[in-house]
Amino acid sequence: MIKKYNILIILFFSISLIVNALSANNFFIEAKKNFDEKKYDKSKFLFQRNIVFNPKDENSYLYLAKIYNLEENDREKEKNIITVLLLNPKNEEAIYILMKIELKKSNYTKVRELVENFAKVCVKLCGDKNLILESLKNLEPKNES
Repeated sequence: MIKKYNILIILFFSISLIVNALSANNFFIEAKKNFDEKKYDKSKFLFQRNIVFNPKDENSYLYLAKIYNLEENDREKEKNIITVLLLNPKNEEAIYILMKIELKKSNYTKVRELVENFAKVCVKLCGDKNLILESLKNLEPKNES
């Protein structure tokens, strides 16, 4: 009799884990779909909900940063981008967004450092590195001797 209860308990927990894993994946898929349809409030809620189930999902943080960018909430955008880079320091899109943030803050030293890292990891956005470098040249104070 005790064996039957043990088997039932193990079966119950296994099913619970599977349902949790599937629902977390569904949150991201549904959130991405809403993001693509420009339903940003709904997608933000679903990305946040996905993070509750999967706190190491860098893509949810990245999309949240994109939403906060559209909302012009620089503080939350930067916080989410930094989280992406903590989870995956080689995420080229996050590095690129952080370069733009630091450029906006006139933190040229940090931009140069990020450009070096970006050059090592870029695959899709390599051409955009030149845009950042050009902006950096145009914005840096000139040394007048």
